[in-house]
Amino acid sequence: MIRVLLYLALVGVFAFAATWIVDRPGEIVLTWQGYRLETSVAVAAAFIAVVAGATVILWNVMRWVLAGPEAFALFRRNRRRSKGYQAIARGVVAVGTGDARLANREASEARKLLGKEPLTLVLAAQAAQLSGDRNGAEAAFRAMTDAPETRALGLRGLFIEAERRGDRAAAKQLAEEAARQSPQTPWAAQALFDFQCAESDWAGALSTLERMSANRLIEKAEAKRRRAVLLTAQATDGAVSDPTLAIKRAREAHGLAPDFAPAAALAGRLLAEQGEPRKASKIVEATWSKATHPDLAEVYVHVRPGDPARDKLKRAKALSERSGDDPEGLIAVARAALAAREFDVARASLDKLLAKRPTARACLLMAELEDLERGDAGASREWLARALRAPRDPIWVADGVASEIWAPVSPVTGQLDAFVWKTPVEESRPKLAADAWLEQAPRDANLPVAVSAPASVLPRKMPELKDDGPAAPSPAPAAKPEPKPEAKPEAKTPPAPEPAPLVAPAKVEVIEPPARAAPPRPTAAVFPLPRAPDDPGPNAVEPVDAPTTRAFPANRPTY
Repeated sequence: MIRVLLYLALVGVFAFAATWIVDRPGEIVLTWQGYRLETSVAVAAAFIAVVAGATVILWNVMRWVLAGPEAFALFRRNRRRSKGYQAIARGVVAVGTGDARLANREASEARKLLGKEPLTLVLAAQAAQLSGDRNGAEAAFRAMTDAPETRALGLRGLFIEAERRGDRAAAKQLAEEAARQSPQTPWAAQALFDFQCAESDWAGALSTLERMSANRLIEKAEAKRRRAVLLTAQATDGAVSDPTLAIKRAREAHGLAPDFAPAAALAGRLLAEQGEPRKASKIVEATWSKATHPDLAEVYVHVRPGDPARDKLKRAKALSERSGDDPEGLIAVARAALAAREFDVARASLDKLLAKRPTARACLLMAELEDLERGDAGASREWLARALRAPRDPIWVADGVASEIWAPVSPVTGQLDAFVWKTPVEESRPKLAADAWLEQAPRDANLPVAVSAPASVLPRKMPELKDDGPAAPSPAPAAKPEPKPEAKPEAKTPPAPEPAPLVAPAKVEVIEPPARAAPPRPTAAVFPLPRAPDDPGPNAVEPVDAPTTRAFPANRPTY
């Protein structure tokens, strides 16, 4: 609309000028080299306008003629560029749909049309990854590192390829380079932090954590938690060589995470060893109110190792009162009472504990109580048998590994703060396990022969047992009934062959099958990386859904 108004305004101005000149006639006389030209002002103005227009047209024609080759070259370049970007678009669609052949063809076409364009290298790398050509992918990522605008992407791709082939040294070097060039990159900082934690480089991990926090790559609460874990790991490693520095680090960790039991237990133990039981007790009490733990109770009860057993029992009672009927407090009281030979107190605590959930520790303490108080070996063995089948107590668990003591990183993945205090998940299918074991026992010479079996694996109709002599040999020797003295074998005709006698259901006793070693299972990568839909990663190993719980060798500190 504005252009139309401007056009109309210019037309009006020219019309007004032409009318003004026509209304004011005049003559123009030009004498030059003996020639005399006479004309009116209107004709002279029209002549000048025609000459100016012709000059402009001639200039444009000459410029088009002179710039023709360059314009033609520019037209060809723009056309090739348009075709190249169309090939990239088709290639990206092919990668998304998983068509490796079409993706490679479009990547080759885009490379011919555009050369080393950043998007061309990206498409070539994705097509190579889709088709499983790791060398081609690495070559494309390495070419990206030559250009400043694609260097970060190239380092990221090389890092992923190094992780896939298991080259941890190269992966760590690439993560360090990426973190040095662009500290704001989240993946580089996190990968470098994970490598340092897996290698127990606590000082380097703390430095990397500070940079991550300064660049706002991690939340403040998470940064405080990680710093507390790292300081606890440092204090644990230096508890023997430099107890003073270890105490300082453990107390700082306790201040950052008051509910972190390993830090509080370590700080309390070191302070107690340095002769400061009051400070140790305060630290344990602060954490006990937030999260109960047997290590805290152990430190609190033995904060003065030379005290009598009755004084330790008083401290155990005081600590248990802070948490009410918490199982850890009741177990601490029961253990201290057994040490002090206060059997009534121990039985009262264990009765409360057994009324809630009789775990293995509670059953073991009851077995010890029956043996010490009454000397009843039968009752003690009964409680020991119950402990074998009782629910498990909480323990430190990380990635399917159960440990009696806390560790800063997972022994499987190397992840920091992976251990969680919880009850490990167990497979509880004894019936099916017994069935499979009994089916395998007759065929496996290495397995012991089943002397008893659950009722579910016995035949529904039991043949009658005969007392006419010794039983026929059986592939699975079973308990034989004692022959009666008055029984005599029949001498008329030889007995027909009969199946081997089985044990009557009344004499069957269920036994647990022997533990068999599980076959090795694949584990996930040390540091699993998220894969985009267009980067599936050939030959990738998926993480195990249900890792097998196994014992993690550790020695709990004693007091």
